[in-house]
Amino acid sequence: MPGELLLLTRAASPQFVHPITVRVIRHRTDWTTYDGWTWIECYQLDARGNAVERRELFLMPAGLIRPGDRPDLPHPATASGPSASRAWSDRSAGAARR
Repeated sequence: MPGELLLLTRAASPQFVHPITVRVIRHRTDWTTYDGWTWIECYQLDARGNAVERRELFLMPAGLIRPGDRPDLPHPATASGPSASRAWSDRSAGAARR
């Protein structure tokens, strides 16, 4: 699952009223949760496939959509390592200023 692109919609969790595309960092198997739900760490991607925010999300794996599984969905561009690193460092710097 690490590195996998996913489209998250309301099928994955009610929080995704507006679908988002993410690149998975890891599946949090060390956190206890409800049956049928899980935590993932991921980068949220913009329309160009650049990482814009690092997130920890609570969702139902049964509702995940892989863009390759749906030919009607566009494939986001692959996010490069520097973009992902920059998104995390920008977020960390913002937290330090608060």
